[in-house]
Amino acid sequence: MSGTTNPFLHLVEALDPKDPQQRFFNLSKLGDPRYERLPFSVRVLLESAVRNCDGFLVKKEDVESILNWKQTQAQTVEVPFRPSRVILQDFTGVPAVVDFAAMRDAVTQLGGDPEKINPVCPADLVIDHSIQVDFNRKRDTGLTPHTHRGYRASRPADETKRKKRVNRSFCFSHRTDSLQKNQDLEFDRNKERFQFLKWGSKAFRNMRIIPPGSGIVHQVNLEYLARVVFNQDGLYYPDSLVGTDSHTTMIDGLGVLGWGVGGIEAEAVMLGQPISMVLPQVVGYKLYGTPNKFITSTDIVLTVTKHLRQVGVVGKFVEFFGPGVSQLSIADRATIANMCPEYGATAAFFPVDDVSVNYLEQTGRDAEKLAYITKYLKAVAMFRDYNDVSQDPDFTQVVEMDLSAVVPCCSGPKRPQDRIAVSDMKSDFDSCLAAKQGFKGFAVAPESHHASEPFQFNGADYSLSHGSVVIAAITSCTNTSNPSVMLGAGLLAKKAVEAGLSVKPYIKTSLSPGSGVVTYYLKESGVMDYLFKLGFEVVGYGCMTCIGNSGPLPEPVVEAITKGDLVAAGILSGNRNFEGRVHPNTRANYLASPPLVIAYAIAGTVRIDFDTEPIAVNAQGKEVFLRDIWPTREEIQAVEREFVIPSMFKEVYEKIEKVNERWNALSAPSDKLYPWDPKSTYIKSPPFFTGLPPRSITDAYVLLNLGDSVTTDHISPAGNIARSSSAARYLTDKGLSPRDFNSYGSRRGNDAVMARGTFANIRLFNKFLNKQAPRTLHLPSGETMDVFDAAERYQQAGSHLVILAGKEYGSGSSRDWAAKGPFLLGIKAVLAESYERIHRSNLVGMGVIPLEYLPGVTAETLGLTGRERYSVVVPELLEPRMLVDVKAIASCVVFIFKYSGPVEIAKYNFDRTVVHWANLNTYQTSLWHSKHDGSMYLQNESLLLVLI
Repeated sequence: MSGTTNPFLHLVEALDPKDPQQRFFNLSKLGDPRYERLPFSVRVLLESAVRNCDGFLVKKEDVESILNWKQTQAQTVEVPFRPSRVILQDFTGVPAVVDFAAMRDAVTQLGGDPEKINPVCPADLVIDHSIQVDFNRKRDTGLTPHTHRGYRASRPADETKRKKRVNRSFCFSHRTDSLQKNQDLEFDRNKERFQFLKWGSKAFRNMRIIPPGSGIVHQVNLEYLARVVFNQDGLYYPDSLVGTDSHTTMIDGLGVLGWGVGGIEAEAVMLGQPISMVLPQVVGYKLYGTPNKFITSTDIVLTVTKHLRQVGVVGKFVEFFGPGVSQLSIADRATIANMCPEYGATAAFFPVDDVSVNYLEQTGRDAEKLAYITKYLKAVAMFRDYNDVSQDPDFTQVVEMDLSAVVPCCSGPKRPQDRIAVSDMKSDFDSCLAAKQGFKGFAVAPESHHASEPFQFNGADYSLSHGSVVIAAITSCTNTSNPSVMLGAGLLAKKAVEAGLSVKPYIKTSLSPGSGVVTYYLKESGVMDYLFKLGFEVVGYGCMTCIGNSGPLPEPVVEAITKGDLVAAGILSGNRNFEGRVHPNTRANYLASPPLVIAYAIAGTVRIDFDTEPIAVNAQGKEVFLRDIWPTREEIQAVEREFVIPSMFKEVYEKIEKVNERWNALSAPSDKLYPWDPKSTYIKSPPFFTGLPPRSITDAYVLLNLGDSVTTDHISPAGNIARSSSAARYLTDKGLSPRDFNSYGSRRGNDAVMARGTFANIRLFNKFLNKQAPRTLHLPSGETMDVFDAAERYQQAGSHLVILAGKEYGSGSSRDWAAKGPFLLGIKAVLAESYERIHRSNLVGMGVIPLEYLPGVTAETLGLTGRERYSVVVPELLEPRMLVDVKAIASCVVFIFKYSGPVEIAKYNFDRTVVHWANLNTYQTSLWHSKHDGSMYLQNESLLLVLI
């Protein structure tokens, strides 16, 4: 409660009359009929505003604006929101802690108390993004027991639930296999980062670190960290959060309102500041019907993703309702909520119901907490019965989906919203081969569509062709949190092995569960051995392939792909498949359910029609079809009911913060101020607190001319550091060898590496070059060079820079380095047709102006080529959505030279004012005859004129 100044203190009452110390703000006592018509997600915003109303950061007028949502939601009214907590993962958490450490330094230099820089809002940081698939797939042929270092699981006390118990001990113990090797290598690579994070957990209050090897942040949040209802010093209020990962929305599936923000916003929340947000429109998404027995939650979410992309929900809340919701488990709902960023919404909310409470019980939550969660939510009208239409609130818009119409599907080959029915995969891939380069095209010449490239692997002969699967990964919080699809994959693996099927040994298979609980129930149900037999060995507990930590492919495979210029495929149970993200050598990447990942791995190609073609032929020459080995929902649910039980969750999570022995033994500084090591290539004091960028922009050059759907993966990649990149040259100069480069994501605590990694994605398409490459054209000289090198040359000349882009600029992950990096390159503004919400906020936070063309206006309609010079006069008083004049002045460059004698070059604007003189000898001879887009040239015996 915000002190005695809160005008709503009269709403406070005891939750239980017998215990007056347990209190809550009873919103029902507002006596306002508008409250019960509000979407459930907006009720959470209202409760926060009422509870935190102090007349300063949160005002009474803000409460009225939220209550009046039906009228104000279409008027772009801004309201403050104070989340209950913040969640971070290590890729985004390290930069946040670096910023806090730098703030403490700045406060100290100003003569203040550094300990005043301290989180006041609870924050949890889960280390899950560092581990890579360096090792996978043991080459022995026997079934091997599976273990996870640190855990030792015993049988549940209630043996009556064990009708088909596998008769073997289940021991997470030390072993020298892929899991152990990957975890050891993760720690060796990231020891310095981990020491820094451990320092942060000691130096800052209200910050908890979940050690590496525990699981994926969003699954740990769902299974362990989520409160659903907070009880803080006897005051009850809804759990809510923001996170530095865009898939924070996964927690919406449990009825906890949360969404992803940039690191800059998250830091402000941690320091006690509310988020200023536009009161959102809320799209009601009605689910009805019954899914086909062969349908998975992944099929449902990929269908929802495509549908809502077509509807258009960017910047809006989506709230699910209807009788179909009650048929979905919390894991199913969380899968749908997880991919909220892929369909563009801010949040994807499933209000709490009986199924939610049952899930809390299943995951080992305390019975006393379950009682007050239900009691509180019912008291404030936030508990939902999806079959009671009288509870349906008002929505901005209602759209519907019939669950019975969902068919098995994948998404790809380059975007998560590009859904394809499995029955159409073969024909769709073939059409993509022929189509021009784009989201659904690879521009492969027709005569090469059936090209193949032979190679040898482990002494045997194989061949690859377009569509060959080289990566098959069961990965990502989207699916590994869902027992139904994980057990479905296990049951399919069992049937496949029993049918005599296998996976080719060169395919990089991996299984990276989202928590130790997954390994527990896969082991206990008896399916783990069959997954292992097909190559799906547990390789780690973290995001891994989904974030781009897929590790290296076998060298013969890479050579075959390169030599044949093949469109090789990756198939993963993830949520992102943007170009260059999964692996540099897989140009086609498809999102699919875990069972389908195994199916395509067995088939060895995505160019297969499972309805008409066998998935494989076994050693006996028998054709086996996918339908022969596919488990039904009923089979899966029977196994889930028997083997996914509360004792598993309790046993795993009661020791999660202490189970990692290397983390426990790790020493860390104890100083209030972090002792920066000038030699470190991981942790470096950032330059963000040493001054502010100039406000107005004058005669800026365009650094990059980009198209639509430029993702934060394009802007600031998280994956491997290419040996030919600017970042690699920097690290080499620091004495590192390529094997020690690690990933861009792991080096987000070092601005020197990250600046060089900005726009370093090999799949970046720059219109200046008309091809994919992490390079650009330095306009004054006409040289093509790495983006960082060009930006550095511009900065040395004192030139301002801007970016031209199309629609959906900054879509994808909520990484603040996609704004910090451009800032360090000297980029002052981005001109785009539209922005992803989080990235736009990050740009503002870094002082990079996100300029948006007026409706119907694009670079093409204005005739902009990117060769103009841009000026923007920024008013002193800035307001969102205000109109700003941008002046784009095209240059007239005249090169005049004789074939002998001294030469000068004059550069003119259209008004013929000389703006630049230079000696011809400073320009490369090879440029004299260059013909750029839109140029004209004239040559006679004595001179050459080039007009651009």
